Amino acid sequence: MQKPRHLVFVYGTLRRGGSNHFRMAGAEFVATGSIIGRMYRIDWYPGLILDPSGYEIQGEIYQLDDELLAALDLFEGISAGEVEGSEYRRVVTEVVQHDSQVVSAFVWEWLGMVDESQRISNGDWLKDGE
Repeated sequence: MQKPRHLVFVYGTLRRGGSNHFRMAGAEFVATGSIIGRMYRIDWYPGLILDPSGYEIQGEIYQLDDELLAALDLFEGISAGEVEGSEYRRVVTEVVQHDSQVVSAFVWEWLGMVDESQRISNGDWLKDGE
């Protein structure tokens, strides 16, 4: 029996070239893409807020199994599907691949406070953040 597979969109340290990309071991790279929102420097990592009036956020789409999805939830501070007390929540959003195909994928959205002076206005953590 084949394991369930999930699409995820990563926009920060989990991307290729990011400091936590090693956590994506076992995931299959699908495509580069973008979503609409606002991204902020939180500390050594970014936080994304989905916002239809925001701007293009660059990232990568991966396909992965339940085990890796659960491990990434733990890394993002989400345990057993609980949101209270977490920095992020995992939600489904539309991602536009750079070939213009639109897919639905999970993304970890920031739930905490943000500082407008820390906005990453170019939408690319690896160019302006890390």
